[in-house]
Amino acid sequence: MSASTERVTIKDVAARAGVSKGAVSLAFNHKPGVSEATRERIFAVARELGWAPSSTARSLSSQRVDIIGLVLCRPARLLGLEPFYMDFVSGIESILAERSCSLLLRLVRDLDEEIAVHREWWRGRMIAGAILVDFREDDPRVPALRGLGLPAVAVGHPSLTGPFPAVWTDDASAVAEAVRYLAALGHRRVARVGGPADLGHSAIRARAFADTVRELGLKEARQIATGFDEKEGARATRTLLLAADRPTAIVYDNDIMAVAGAGVAAEMGFTVPDDLSLLAWDDSQLCRITHPTMSAMSHDVHHFGAEVARVLFEVIGGAHTAGHQVPTPSLTPRGSTAPAPGTQSP
Repeated sequence: MSASTERVTIKDVAARAGVSKGAVSLAFNHKPGVSEATRERIFAVARELGWAPSSTARSLSSQRVDIIGLVLCRPARLLGLEPFYMDFVSGIESILAERSCSLLLRLVRDLDEEIAVHREWWRGRMIAGAILVDFREDDPRVPALRGLGLPAVAVGHPSLTGPFPAVWTDDASAVAEAVRYLAALGHRRVARVGGPADLGHSAIRARAFADTVRELGLKEARQIATGFDEKEGARATRTLLLAADRPTAIVYDNDIMAVAGAGVAAEMGFTVPDDLSLLAWDDSQLCRITHPTMSAMSHDVHHFGAEVARVLFEVIGGAHTAGHQVPTPSLTPRGSTAPAPGTQSP
């Protein structure tokens, strides 16, 4: 078959116009997500190539551009307990609702299964794009999904996310602020109960924590990696408080573990904050209803999710965006932190 009689496809139109296939679908289905200039360029290329979507293709495209995919490699039970993902998803949904779009959510056991799900969704024209979360260092999803042509936005530091546009918070600066605050209260023995060691943001926080402790001349700090749930947070707290050189302050990587840690401290006879100061990452309602109320590194998780969705629609629309950093979590002191035992208020 000669080149002149070869069938022109949506892929040819997208390549000539310099956009994704999803952007072509958005343009022809008169959906938001592409600028008028991009839409006109796509129409001009389609006319030039003599291409028009069939009624069947329109139907398929309409379904696909109305759905965004999110795969979470998390236990279902933990997802139901952790306020972060509930706020994050509500932020995403706030933008999808504006565009009459839906979120397709799948929980998986490992990254191989996640990669397989994304391939199935994209090749089956089930989604317009995807939100990728919980990046690892040298994450296998980067090379596996890069070649699919899947429009995606990555939630994570750009050092972890490869070619995917990233939306992230400056975790290192936030951790440093937390440690400096506790040091200013006179704490010399500060520990951290972190998330899984293989998660990229856990590794970033761990390095920043160790670097700040060293910079401030504090005693060598212990860090314990956990799976983010309350049982592991409680177990890690108990381990730290049974040590001969126990910490006088503990930083937790989420609110669930911090609240569990407060329970363990009370069980062991320690008074928060007189004997032990506790500080949580993520300032959820949980932090505000505990007694004493929990000091936390606060950031607007709902806004974070909304920004992720906005960037994804830019990518689907053919924009060449590098993503961006959202505001850094900031310290909200409450009743769970106080000057270290035997010190005066600063």
